Amino acid sequence: MNNQVQPIAKDNDGQSIVRFVLSELKPKGKILTPFNIIAFPVIVVGIVLIVLRFMNGIGSITNLNQDTPWGLWIGFDVVTGVAFAGGAYVLTFMVYILKMDKYHSIVRVTVLNGFLAYLFYAGALLLDLGRPWNVINPIIGNSFGTSSVLFLVAWHFMLYMLAELIEFSPAIAEWLGARRARKILSGLTIGAVIFGITLSTLHQSGLGALFLMAKDKIHPLWYSEFIPIMFLVSSVFAGLSMVIFEGSISHKVFFDQISEKNHKAQTGILQGLAKICAGALFAYFFLQLLVFIHQKNWTLLNTKWGYWYLLEMLGFVLLPMFLYLYSYRTRNVFLIRLAAIVTMLGVILNRLNVTVISFKWDAPTHYYPSWMEIVVTLTVIFTEILIFRWIVNRMPVLRESPAWAKEDH
Repeated sequence: MNNQVQPIAKDNDGQSIVRFVLSELKPKGKILTPFNIIAFPVIVVGIVLIVLRFMNGIGSITNLNQDTPWGLWIGFDVVTGVAFAGGAYVLTFMVYILKMDKYHSIVRVTVLNGFLAYLFYAGALLLDLGRPWNVINPIIGNSFGTSSVLFLVAWHFMLYMLAELIEFSPAIAEWLGARRARKILSGLTIGAVIFGITLSTLHQSGLGALFLMAKDKIHPLWYSEFIPIMFLVSSVFAGLSMVIFEGSISHKVFFDQISEKNHKAQTGILQGLAKICAGALFAYFFLQLLVFIHQKNWTLLNTKWGYWYLLEMLGFVLLPMFLYLYSYRTRNVFLIRLAAIVTMLGVILNRLNVTVISFKWDAPTHYYPSWMEIVVTLTVIFTEILIFRWIVNRMPVLRESPAWAKEDH
């Protein structure tokens, strides 16, 4: 098994680097894989739909209108996707700040996953803007000013993507064989980590703060002044559950790239993440219980919305919490992965409840995404996975760094 990445180009040989990068653009491995057979037709149809969206307007492929300007693309692509990308800031905090070195082997793949999630979901945001050229407005604070929550979230997004790129950049330098660049970029890592953690705690809660202005539109069981705190706390177990889910798949797909040492450490890593997820889920459930009691929403439980709320809280918060606890105590890897899947489904349900399902819950007509909106969402996800796979197959993400990089370190 070859887990080493050899230096390809010298720092002063720009032409060699260009030739190397061009050669790396060629496909590696089988093309007709089950995933490719499913993904490529969806992506082709999705690209056609995206072209139609920009040619004929957002209403040509979506069920959005003036009364319901936010739908699946905001609720899932942005709000839910950012929660799942939270594993990057949690894990870097654990490894670089708390010095929990046993998780170091999964830092790069987690940061890469987080960076691509932010990049693609921020890009997908352009699809949801009726006039995408006005995307500059939240950045410069035009019309609504620099005190707007949207202004803060826009800047947090941009700066955090830059921080994650810096955190991952040593892997790019190792791939290119750029020894001097790798040394400089590695020196920036800890600063980028601290900056990124700060930004993450702000924009995870900032996304929740956007909905504080919608008190009269969101069902009382999902609205409270503590939505920002709930979004922040839930991003911890959402992000780490994604790490467990994505890591379990990566260990099977990229089996030959992972060292024997890291293979053996996987069970311990999953067990540790399960313990943290159980604690975060308990904190989230306890906070939600306090909010529910404080708002005195008892009478709402015996309604169809109350049953839906209980399904979310009991089936997708309390149940995975106990699954995580039990699997941690018994070292049951299968149950840890099952708990991660149930938790992720719960996060999707909660975010869609806040942004779409319970939004304008008493309106005479309700928004439902069109099949074209779903295809475009799948296109974004599949394209992200393809690029993730391309990077992992070429850069030292899961495999060991080259010997010269270890010497510099």
